[in-house]
Amino acid sequence: MSNKTISFPHLGKYYIPVEYLLKKVTNLNVSPSPPITKKTIDLGSKYSPDFVCIPFKYNLGNLIESLDNGANILLQAGGGCRYGYYKEIQEVILKDMGYKFDFYTLTEEGKVDLKYIFKTFKKLNQDLSFIKFAHYALLTLLMIDYMDNIDDFIRLNIGFEVNKNDFTNLNKKMLKDFTKCNNFFTLTFNYLKYKRKFKKIKINKPKNPLKVGIIGELYTSMEPFSSYFLETELAKMNIQVKRFTNVSYLLLKKKFKKNKMLKYAKDYITYPIGADGLDNVYRTKKLIHDGYDGIIHIKPFGCTPEIGAMPIIKNICKDYKMPIIYFSFDNQISVEGIKTRLEAFYDMLMMKKGGKQ
Repeated sequence: MSNKTISFPHLGKYYIPVEYLLKKVTNLNVSPSPPITKKTIDLGSKYSPDFVCIPFKYNLGNLIESLDNGANILLQAGGGCRYGYYKEIQEVILKDMGYKFDFYTLTEEGKVDLKYIFKTFKKLNQDLSFIKFAHYALLTLLMIDYMDNIDDFIRLNIGFEVNKNDFTNLNKKMLKDFTKCNNFFTLTFNYLKYKRKFKKIKINKPKNPLKVGIIGELYTSMEPFSSYFLETELAKMNIQVKRFTNVSYLLLKKKFKKNKMLKYAKDYITYPIGADGLDNVYRTKKLIHDGYDGIIHIKPFGCTPEIGAMPIIKNICKDYKMPIIYFSFDNQISVEGIKTRLEAFYDMLMMKKGGKQ
């Protein structure tokens, strides 16, 4: 085994397929960052510029903990808005702190390119063939797509499970079995098997449950710790949740939907406004037309694309009389304050659903 250890920041459960891919295409020790805790954000905040967006601080905290645990190679996804500059700035900060390591990114000029990713992994494993890389890269993408499909189903139903943690425990088992698959057949077989099992989980769901859609910035949407486990709190309130943003959407579907989104929301927006701004304008109108009861918009403090989208979203919700609540997250936010606002929003939605204005 190599004396080199590679690590990377957390993003929800996506560390599982990333770890899987790295183990298959490199000969390195693979060690994901430790699970995110308050220590992670405290470390990241201590060494980050004050007004940088909060995902930067989470990522930097992840990387510091990885280096402290013995990692000497770091991997960052990159791309998107300011996220495309994370690698360069974090590398300078970490080297100024005295750490010695190599740093790689998976995107070139903000774009995902399999050839570029192959060249990166080739630097880490000189014996890696393109055929082997392509096989496991595509298998990992399929794994992520299957994960996201199951997660969509879970959000719609976990708030109504009869036996607590049935969905969570089965999901953990599924992901463990996914990482044992080495070809498309066994992965698909396992996906279909678990899809049937999830549908058999006992739920007590009313015909017309309270339905809430979550829109907003991608990191706070996909990393539960950064949104203070917002989806978990909604499930406790017996709410059906819809969330659009996930990795399979960002990598495989987003670029094909721009024209459709602009056409659908043409009364409110004419041009894309960066990052997920257009997406969330489109999603607001879509949730309204799909009969959802309320919308929650989430973002890191100071997220420019979302700040640009919010007045448009506000106008749509005003025109259609759709209740919406905004959460802006940073490392100083009060957890109790979040819960209090959520409870008030829930009460308002219940009154509205019951016919009271």
